[in-house]
Amino acid sequence: MKTYDVIVIGTGAANIVVDAAARQGLRIAQIERSHFGGTCLNRGCIPTKVMVTAADYVREITEASVIGIETSDVHVNWDQLSKRVWDKIGENTGVKSYYGAMDNVDIYEGTGFFTDKNVIQVQMQDGTLSEMLTADKIILGVGARTTIPRLSGLDTTDYITSESFFGSAFPQKPYESLIIVGGGAIGCEFAHVFSALGTKVTLIQHNKRLLPKEDEEISAHLLQELQRLGITIHVDQDTVRVRQENGQKILTFRNITTGEEQEVSAEALLIAPGITPMTDLLHLECTDVQTDKKGFIQTNEFLETSADGIWALGDVNGTAPFRHKANYEADIIAHNLFSGYAPSDWRWARYDNVPAVTYTFPQTAHVGLTEKQAIAAGYAVKTAKNRFSYTAKGYALGYRTGAPNDGFVKIVVDKWTNKMLGMHITGPQASVLIQPFVSLMNAGRTTLQPIHEEIASPIVRQLRAGGLTREMDPRSVLTVGETMTPHPSLTEVAMWTQYYYEGK
Repeated sequence: MKTYDVIVIGTGAANIVVDAAARQGLRIAQIERSHFGGTCLNRGCIPTKVMVTAADYVREITEASVIGIETSDVHVNWDQLSKRVWDKIGENTGVKSYYGAMDNVDIYEGTGFFTDKNVIQVQMQDGTLSEMLTADKIILGVGARTTIPRLSGLDTTDYITSESFFGSAFPQKPYESLIIVGGGAIGCEFAHVFSALGTKVTLIQHNKRLLPKEDEEISAHLLQELQRLGITIHVDQDTVRVRQENGQKILTFRNITTGEEQEVSAEALLIAPGITPMTDLLHLECTDVQTDKKGFIQTNEFLETSADGIWALGDVNGTAPFRHKANYEADIIAHNLFSGYAPSDWRWARYDNVPAVTYTFPQTAHVGLTEKQAIAAGYAVKTAKNRFSYTAKGYALGYRTGAPNDGFVKIVVDKWTNKMLGMHITGPQASVLIQPFVSLMNAGRTTLQPIHEEIASPIVRQLRAGGLTREMDPRSVLTVGETMTPHPSLTEVAMWTQYYYEGK
C-alpha cells in the first residue's frame, strides 16, 4: 500500500486541484487513462472550436455580399486546418511534462479503480497493475464519453464519435456526405462545420427541438437557420436500424408522431446523442459513493460525494457538461481544501446561473431560466426581445429587419421585482454578449443552498446550520474569478486577467 495526501483521477479540470495541492507541498498521485488535458483539449471544446471558427469565416464571407463585399471561390485548406487542430491537441504532451517535472507528483498512466472504500489500484496502459494506493482525499474528475444507442445494425456498421473523430477516424478530407444522430450541442456544431465545408449533412434528432435545453424561440430560430444554410434536419425521430452497403451508411428512422419511416445514406455516420459518465470504470460498488440511475456521481454544494474523503467534479457529476463549470468546481475544491481558508470562508457551488454556448451559425447562448421554466417555477414572468437589426451595429453587420437570419436577445424577468431570471441570445458573438448578464446574475449576497442534503460531512452540516453567506461584490476582481465564463470564448481574454492579478 502506497499512501498519498491526495489522489486525483483525471487530468482535465482536476489539474486545478493538483496545482493547489502541489503548492501546499502535498504528496499527490495523478492518474490518467488517456491523454492529459481531458475532454476539452483532446476531443471537445478546443479542437471543435478551431474547426468551428474556420466554418464561421466561410459563412461570413459567403454572406458578406449583403454589406457590399463580393467574393468568389471561398474554400477551406483542409490540410492547414487539420494541422492547426492537431497542433492544439498536441499540447497534451506539454501538460504531461509539466506535472511529470514535479517532485511531489507521481503520474500513473492507466485506468484507476477502487478496490476498497479509499483504496485505488491502476490498470496500467502496459497491462500491469500498480500497487495499492490510498489517500485521505480522493478527487474524481474522470469525465464522460459518447452514449452509444441500442441501434440495430450499429455493431456491424462503421461509425464515428467525437472520441474517434479526434483520433484514428479523423478524415483525410471533408466528407462528401454525413449523417449525424443527435441534435444537441455536439451534433449541431459538427453539422455547422461540415456543411460549411461543403459536406451534404443530414441531422436526425429524437427531440422535437434542436438544443432542447434552450428557450423554445432560440431552438426554433436555430432550426430555421441551419435549414436555410442547407442542412437537412429531421426532428421528432426514432432511429430504427442502420446498415452498411458499398461503403455507404444507410440509416432508417421513424417519425415518432406519425410513424412514417424514411432512409438516408451517407459516406459517414456520426453518433452524438449525449454523454455517459465514466463511472463504470471506477468500481464504485467498492465504495459508499452514490450515483443516479444514469451513473452520474451525486455531489453536494461542496462537491463532496456520499463517501467520506471523496469529491467529484466535472462531467462525471452530471450537473452541466461544460469545461467552465468543471473549472468552477475545481476552483471550489482547491479553495476549500488546499488554500488555507477556514470553513467560514469556504466557497460552494450553485448551478442556477451556469452559462451555456453552442458554437453554431448563428451562435446560441443562455444563462438562467427559460421563459417556460420561469413560469413553471411560479414567477410572474415578463419577457422582452431586441433584434440585431434594431441596432446600428446590427445594421452595419448586414442584419435587416424581417430577414430570416436576424437574431435576437431575449430577457426573462420577474415583473414584480425586475429580477433577471434568464438571458437568451442567438446571433453573432452570443458567447461574448452573454457575459455581462452572467456576472450580474451571480453578483450580490448569496446564501448557501444545500444540494443533495443527505450528503454532508460534519463541517458541511455546521456550515448549513449556520446559514453561510457570501458577498459577491460586482466591483471586486475576486468576484470576477468566482464567476463562470463560457469556454472557449473571447470573454476569457478579459475575465482571466483576474488569475494574473492574484498570481502577483
